Amino acid sequence: MIVVTGSVTAREDSFDEVRSLSLEHVHRSRKEPGCISHAVHVDCENPVRLVFIEQWADRAALSAHFAVPASRNFVRALQPLAAAATTIEIYDATRLENP
Repeated sequence: MIVVTGSVTAREDSFDEVRSLSLEHVHRSRKEPGCISHAVHVDCENPVRLVFIEQWADRAALSAHFAVPASRNFVRALQPLAAAATTIEIYDATRLENP
């Protein structure tokens, strides 16, 4: 499984738009092949920062997600609304059984 974490810190005047765009992106992404989960959360310590947590079946599914025009448009739309650079980290993960 591939795990992706990312974040965007909105300008205070653009938070509502960033939130709306982010929810649109999450809801669309959940319908893509290989998407196990895709969520966005508000950071409790910084209320204008949104944090994304995604799980994908494999690298091919994630690559296909990145290739979707709407995904690229989402990233482009966020850039002028952000107060700082967006972040993204990608992990190759194996689920561990509970002890």
